[in-house]
Amino acid sequence: MVAQSNQQHVVYFETDKYEVPETEKNRLLFFIQGLALKKIKKISIYGFCDDRGSDQYNLVLSQNRADEIKQLFSENKINEQLISNVDGKGEILLKIISTEDLNVIRGLNRKVEINVEYGNTKIEVKKDNIDERKKPITLESDLRVGDNITLNNILFRTGYSYILKESIPDLEKIARILNRKKEVYFTIKGHVCCTANGRDAVDRGTGKRNLSLARARYIFNYLMKNGIAKKRMKYMGLKHKYPLGGDPKFDRRVEIEITYIKK
Repeated sequence: MVAQSNQQHVVYFETDKYEVPETEKNRLLFFIQGLALKKIKKISIYGFCDDRGSDQYNLVLSQNRADEIKQLFSENKINEQLISNVDGKGEILLKIISTEDLNVIRGLNRKVEINVEYGNTKIEVKKDNIDERKKPITLESDLRVGDNITLNNILFRTGYSYILKESIPDLEKIARILNRKKEVYFTIKGHVCCTANGRDAVDRGTGKRNLSLARARYIFNYLMKNGIAKKRMKYMGLKHKYPLGGDPKFDRRVEIEITYIKK
């Protein structure tokens, strides 16, 4: 069977927001599930805003929207190497047909366009792919692109971006493993607990509301100082968007997502 050459999906956003609304997220996840059976050449993600706000504000907001969609793709096992563009395009100039259409048109302009270009053949996914690895995945496992490993024993002081003294041996072990696995490229993802509306927490050391990012950057800098090549790593802060539930200490965490394995 020959696959279609390309496909587009559009995600719509609320005014001044870049978090994906729940209904739009469900539509997007259904779209992503459909990609599993196709051979993908590349994916392009473009963010847009309506015409309100300054040019600079709209550029930042549209980029945040595009980045948010890319993050959802990564979390759902879409290889980041397939994503060729993640660009914020700023505002779409308003073309008014009639005044009563104004809000509708602006709503349609607050969006991210996802363009998928397919190859000529269809990939059949083995039904047992999900279940074939029963054991929990660790950095010492036979890693694959998309694997997400929580660094369970890397504990941070509450409200700060540095780890507790008892976590240092575990972080040293992580550095040794990653130094051996030089073919593995990855993203370090920081999280925080206990904030409202998915916001980031304040780093008490600096007073800035970027604690999840600061924690990921701390791990990044530690690994770089301990021999991990900078080009193999990226880091990002995911705020309090993905709580695990239960004890809040489990949300004060850092994860490593495998993004590329060099052959």
